[in-house]
Amino acid sequence: MTKYQHIRENLLARRTELMTRLEQITSDVRHEEEPLSADFAEQATERENEEVMDALGSQARHELALISGALRRIEADEFGECTECGEPIADQRLEALPFAETCISCAAIAEKNLTNSVPRKSAPPH
Repeated sequence: MTKYQHIRENLLARRTELMTRLEQITSDVRHEEEPLSADFAEQATERENEEVMDALGSQARHELALISGALRRIEADEFGECTECGEPIADQRLEALPFAETCISCAAIAEKNLTNSVPRKSAPPH
């Protein structure tokens, strides 16, 4: 058993959960089980629900991609190494965020750089 076997098992379980959820979302958005209502007001509500479901599907696909990357790193014996500085990622960080690619220091630097690159709205003139 590898050092990260329990994380691998958790990632596989989460992947299965997300894939099941994504299949259900796709089915719901395509109205495979239930066609659109004939009532136009009800159709508008259903379309709004589809937008929410589509957003949830996008989030699930994004998390699946992160999980796939983490599983690849585990298989390549690169899991737990920061992709920026090469230092070990703290076990506590990996437990909390198993698809983390960077150590907390590099993540903080990246977040700071991202925050600094976002243009701030200037205050309206008085």
